[in-house]
Amino acid sequence: MIKKMKNIGMYAFLILVTFISVFPLYWMVSASTNKSVDVSKGVLSFGSHLGENLKNLLANQDVGAALVNSFKYAILLTIVSMVICSLAGYGFEIYHDKAKDAVMGVILLAMMVPFITILVPLFQMVAKMKMLNSTLGFILPTVSTPFLIMMFRQSARSFPHNIIEAARLDGLSEIRIFFQMFIPTMKSTYAAAMTITFMNAWNSYMWPKVIMTQSKSMTMPMVVANLTEGYVTDYGMLMLAVLICTLPTALVFFILQKNFAEGITGAVK
Repeated sequence: MIKKMKNIGMYAFLILVTFISVFPLYWMVSASTNKSVDVSKGVLSFGSHLGENLKNLLANQDVGAALVNSFKYAILLTIVSMVICSLAGYGFEIYHDKAKDAVMGVILLAMMVPFITILVPLFQMVAKMKMLNSTLGFILPTVSTPFLIMMFRQSARSFPHNIIEAARLDGLSEIRIFFQMFIPTMKSTYAAAMTITFMNAWNSYMWPKVIMTQSKSMTMPMVVANLTEGYVTDYGMLMLAVLICTLPTALVFFILQKNFAEGITGAVK
């Protein structure tokens, strides 16, 4: 009887936590279908103004161009980051020595430096290189991050070294060992890193706001921020924009969630 009561209490607690977690998502979806005045009043039921909100959003902002820009920047940054950071993490672990440990320590110290402190020097550098309003200017500061390098290095520690020795004896080059053996083995780590990188790139706001000075280079977070400017905010239209901005990252996470969990825990198959 006591065990059943504990189970009931546990399930009740989990249901409550689930409701608290899901409610903001439900409110975002329902608010995107209501008028601004209804959202302000706290109406939680679904309305019939989704089409009107979408029409107003498309009339006020170039959502199509912003979506294309966000996808372009996020996908390209994710691909380049995977190659560079995985190569770095693999090299730090497989070709291990004390000098590389010292360099890795310096790289990890960079995690303690807030991005805002290097924002002005980065902007000046990008401006002098004439990369404002460009894809390269967007991805350059975050194409290689200490966190991803550390993540791939930790993953490389679980990679069987005897396989590397056997591959070398068979005549495989170091680059073929990496691309043909390491990458397929570390699929879960790559899935986790891709999820993190894509979400960070998609949700990035401060750096694009600084270097993207032309309206044609705007991203979705910048579109959402623009909707809050002015004297009156249309909350229905705003929540619809937030919903559109949220869907790609949510879709990526749901597709890769199993591999994401395995990659974070360092599982190797």
